[in-house]
Amino acid sequence: MEYVSDLILAAASLGAAAYCVVLSRRLKALGSLEGGMGSAIAVLSAQVDDLTRSLRAAQDAAGQTGGRLDAQAMRAEAVSRKLELLLASMHDLPEEEPAPAPAAPAPRASRAPAGRAPTAWPTNTVKRASLRATEDDFEQDDLADAAPRARVVRRRSSAGVA
Repeated sequence: MEYVSDLILAAASLGAAAYCVVLSRRLKALGSLEGGMGSAIAVLSAQVDDLTRSLRAAQDAAGQTGGRLDAQAMRAEAVSRKLELLLASMHDLPEEEPAPAPAAPAPRASRAPAGRAPTAWPTNTVKRASLRATEDDFEQDDLADAAPRARVVRRRSSAGVA
């Protein structure tokens, strides 16, 4: 019986030794920088350093931008105070009465030849009279030679109106 117990003890110790060898190999592979967990840790450490630098740069840029925004806000407040002062001073000015609008000339009655009803369109005589009244540079011969202009009236179609 003693012999059997020594054999079992020797087998158990060999099994424990084999288990320790396997564990040591796994730990070496885990800690190696080539393809194990060590390389992943090294990559993550480098990324953390990069992110830390980027974060510091972003904080510096944000601080500078915040300073510029504060300066612009202060300038805007100063300008708004000046504008308020200008508006307040505008209320102290006396109000000017608006200039009277020029009176519209009375419509002239067109002289229609006998047997014709008056039209809404001016005739040559009305044009000549109004041109003589407004333009002193032209002579009567120039007005007689001027051809009347044709006028075109376009009306809206009633199909589109509801």
